[in-house]
Amino acid sequence: MRASLLVLTLLVSACNLFMPPAPAVKAPEPQPAASPDEVERDPSEPPDVQLSTEDDFVVRVVAGNVTCSGALIAPDRVLTAHHCVAVRSANGNFEARDMEPERVRIELGGGHFPWGEVAVKSIVAPSCGHGAGDGDIAVLVLDRAVHGVKTRAPELDQAPLEGVEVMPIGFGRCALSGDGVYRKVRNGSAVTRVAPEHFQLQAAICPGDSGGPAVSLSTGRILGVVSRSVMDGDEASLGLTELARLDAFRAVFASAALVAEGAGVAELPPVDCR
Repeated sequence: MRASLLVLTLLVSACNLFMPPAPAVKAPEPQPAASPDEVERDPSEPPDVQLSTEDDFVVRVVAGNVTCSGALIAPDRVLTAHHCVAVRSANGNFEARDMEPERVRIELGGGHFPWGEVAVKSIVAPSCGHGAGDGDIAVLVLDRAVHGVKTRAPELDQAPLEGVEVMPIGFGRCALSGDGVYRKVRNGSAVTRVAPEHFQLQAAICPGDSGGPAVSLSTGRILGVVSRSVMDGDEASLGLTELARLDAFRAVFASAALVAEGAGVAELPPVDCR
């Protein structure tokens, strides 16, 4: 992982409580939690769904040289972060356009190696969110339905509430992690702030967790997707994490359903940002 993606935090010991106050230090800014991936692979044959488990609704999204996380919200649709499928310039900067769907694939299974892959035929997303932040959600319409794998419903009718306990899940890996890439339940917390298009909490996020579902511990529904976070390379460190609200962009889910039924993306009106 490039050093520019890591945000260093200061460790303060208890003895500092008795020292003169230090000069104010600007708090680190959350960063998109996508992870680069240099491996390019073609989609394989249909998966053996008998290997599926209850948690396999969480999937890995491989978009060009970037890896993220996502969630099966229907047999033929995956929810993820918009910046995960945005085109990047040669120096890694986000551009305000989506990559071609054929460059995106979905890996199934939670272990170190996927037991199946599915191709993507369409990307449905708002007109913003290419670089994370507001509008950072996308629904990937698959080229075929994945049967026998559990899906998880997104919460579209109610905004996240402050105080609700949320559990992020993803395939990220931090620089100091001693193991490989596989699905992990991240340490989360209660929602601390709700904005019109996103909400915040403290969570232990690693590069590659972007797009991963944030699941309500009370209802089991997906409240949002990981957008960006303060990360220091240690998967045990809690940092300010921003998640995209789903209820703010219900039109994205409605358009994706129409595309899954056969409509072309160009036939539908664009989903504008507020």
